[in-house]
Order: sequence, then C-alpha cells, then structure tokens
Amino acid sequence: MPIQNRVKSFLEARDLSAYQFIKDTGIAPATGYKLAKKSSYLPSVRVLEVICDTYKVQPSELLEWVEEQKSLMDMEQDDENV
Repeated sequence: MPIQNRVKSFLEARDLSAYQFIKDTGIAPATGYKLAKKSSYLPSVRVLEVICDTYKVQPSELLEWVEEQKSLMDMEQDDENV
C-alpha cells in the first residue's frame, strides 16, 4: 500500500502510549489501537482532523507515501517483456 500511517513512530517520538493517545483525542479505542499497531490502517479524514487538532500537527506527520516494491513475479515478467 503506497500510503501508510506513521502513528506508531509519532507516539514513540512523544513518549505517548496508545491509551494516552486515545484518551487525548477521544477517538474510538478500536481505531486508536489499530492506528498505533498497523501502519496499513488509514484514518478517516475526520479522525485525521481530530488528531491534528489535538496535537497541533500537520497530516504529513501522521501519514507517508511509500514506494511500492515489486514482487519477484512482477520483476520476472518485466524481464520476459524486454
């Protein structure tokens, strides 16, 4: 997935637990824990707004674009097409 959340590293940099994150923002516990544990889980726009408002940060501190890596099969197909 090209876009990932960076909430885990965001929390670590601020020495915050997932529990404190949920308490500070008021987001649903299930959402907060998923964001803190799974980089592939993306917040809704509303949740992103709440987090940014709470911590006074830009969305870029919470999300990042990551270049997708090609699988071995994709690379083999590319080689065959040359």
